[in-house]
Amino acid sequence: MDPAAAMRRIDVLLTHVWMVRAFLKHSDEAHEDEELAEVHRTLYDFMLALGEPLKSQDARRYLKLAQKKFSKLRDAAARFREMQPRVSTHTNFQMAAASLSAAVEEIGEVLSRASSPLPTGGGKGENGG
Repeated sequence: MDPAAAMRRIDVLLTHVWMVRAFLKHSDEAHEDEELAEVHRTLYDFMLALGEPLKSQDARRYLKLAQKKFSKLRDAAARFREMQPRVSTHTNFQMAAASLSAAVEEIGEVLSRASSPLPTGGGKGENGG
């Protein structure tokens, strides 16, 4: 996957992350639970870091920053998935956890495909033959 396509796909997936972040941020539960509030802050931090490279369409910088910050995003999604039953069993929270997990998993897949080394020299090796 070329860097520009990877950046565009991740940006689409971040719409899901943004909606979960907004849901959590404005929930009464996040005002009462610092651990849950930390999840929505981490989601925001990831997206904020990518804003400038997206605006300037600098796909390589965007992907480099996304790769650098991805482990924190992945960890926040896992923490939310773990804490969700304790925080609330309401369907909204269940769906938010599922949506965040799916989006983060696919972001990881896109980053993996985007960072895979591309074959050089037409696949004939270093000496062209």
